[in-house]
This record gives sequence, structure tokens and C-alpha cells, in this order.
Amino acid sequence: MRIGVDVQGGDFAPQAVLDGVKLFLTENNKAAETTLYLFGNKRIIDNYIAENNLGGYNFVVIASENDIEMAESPTRAIATKRKSSIVQGIVYHQNGEIDAFLSAGNTGALLAGVMSTVKPINGILRPCISSPMPKFDGTYGVLLDVGLNADCKPEYLEQFAILGAIYAKEVQNVENPKVALLNIGEEPEKGNLLTKATHKLLKDNPHINFIGNLEPNYLFCKHEADVIVSDGFTGNIALKEAESIYKLIKERGVKDDFFEIFNYENYGGTSILGIDATVLIGHGHSSPVAIKNLILHAIEIAESHVRESFKEFFANATN
Repeated sequence: MRIGVDVQGGDFAPQAVLDGVKLFLTENNKAAETTLYLFGNKRIIDNYIAENNLGGYNFVVIASENDIEMAESPTRAIATKRKSSIVQGIVYHQNGEIDAFLSAGNTGALLAGVMSTVKPINGILRPCISSPMPKFDGTYGVLLDVGLNADCKPEYLEQFAILGAIYAKEVQNVENPKVALLNIGEEPEKGNLLTKATHKLLKDNPHINFIGNLEPNYLFCKHEADVIVSDGFTGNIALKEAESIYKLIKERGVKDDFFEIFNYENYGGTSILGIDATVLIGHGHSSPVAIKNLILHAIEIAESHVRESFKEFFANATN
């Protein structure tokens, strides 16, 4: 497996990213069968490898230039910084030289680079961003979209449900995933024009195991949904609310195993679904533990062949 890592991406890069790479290599048996393509400052990367005695592992170091800062304009950065770690990583993936690419850097730049370089899978109207969502029993469901599409049509959300269900089955090993629509009430007639129309589409689609609306007050409590569907604006608010709950619990000094599953470090980041690539977005504040788990998550997705399942489903749906 060949995994590309943006060493320059993140608020604490390159140190935190390299420390995360080290954790992955020294704490996981996946390291022996994985080659890491490290995109970044070659001198810093080479020195780190030497100083930490990591030379026996599988590396390819690709020197980058003109790093994209977190506050830069995404589209301008992608257009003018073609030798940056983000752009080079996307190009390597597009050319088939790596199986997945991950970055905790400028999210807008990563998305702009992906959308301008990698095509959506044929038949998909809008790619989306997914995120693991903690469940009361300690497992994870998947919430999507969480930020790529602020304004949506019902047909977009219908496809999000299909993408989420395929992801839950192929990556999380959930047979016949249960799909819910995030809404302000359980009744089908509740909500705005978008959710009302989407409810009907999800209910009538034979490929979706739709269980109805999910009210926000049950989002972090007991519910049966394996996939939770939302427009990107609402989904992003829900995701950040989950992060704020964990932060509040930690600051209050409350120790509870359930709330630990809200810690983003456990899964590292989110994946972009619906594009012909395996690209993952890490949190800007990613710690070494988060980077390690993001690498593991990238391997998990790449090995699952979920992208091929997306292609197969939508090829048959458009025929």
C-alpha cells in the first residue's frame, strides 16, 4: 500500500506530522507492508528520518516548494503553487503513483486542488465529505455531508445516502446500513422544503434502508442510524458541535469512556466521497496521534475498495 502524506500540512507541521509518521511506523504492523510518500521539505524530512533511526522503513521523499499557508486563498494557492506538498500529492494520486493521499493543511486548498484535478465518479452529482459520528454503544456511524456542499438539492442528499450506505458496508462492515435524515422532527412532514422532498426520495428508493428522520437531540444519544444524511451547512455545524462537546468535557475535568469516542484523534480525519480518488482531510490541529490514525484510516479505506463499489453502483444506476 502506498500512502501519500502532506508533511507541511497542519498548524503544528512538520513536527507533529513527522511524529505521527513515526508512531505509525513503530506502533503498527501495517508499516511493513506500507510505503509512505512524504511530501514536504526534503532536508527536514531526511534529518528527521536519520535522527530517529527510521531508515529501515519504506519511504519515498518528494521535495516540495511554496507551502500553502492555512489562511491563504485556496483557489489562488492551487493555481500559483504547483510545487506545494498538497498539489504534488494530488497529482501523484491522479497519476496512480500512490493509493491514497492525506493532509491536515489548508482544507479549502485541498478541496480546490481535488475538485480541479480529480473528476467525480461518473453519475455522481456532487461529491461530499463524510465524518465518523459517535454512537451511544461506542461504535461509529457516518455523517455526510459535513461541509463541502452548503446548498443542496434533494437529489444530492439522496446520493449522499447511497454513498454513506456503501461506505458503511464496505469500510465499517455494516450489513444493510440503516439511513436516517437529520431533521427538526421525526414526522415526515417536518422540516424545510429540502428535507421534506429528500424524505420522500429516501423513502421511495429501494437501494436505501431508510428509517426516517433523526432529531438533533438524539444525534449524540441512542439511535439506530448507521448513516446520517444532511446538507453540508447543517452537517458541519453538527460536526463542530461534537468537537465542542468533547472540548467542554475535557476542560471540566470529566472522565467518561463514552465521551472519549468524540475525540477526533481516534479516527484522524474525514474522507471525500464520490471522487475518483482516496483523499482524506485531517484536522488543522492534528496531533501525532491523529496523524497516525489518519494514516491507518487511509489504509483502511484504500484496502476496502469502496471507490470501486461506488463506481459499480452508479454505473448500473445510469444504464
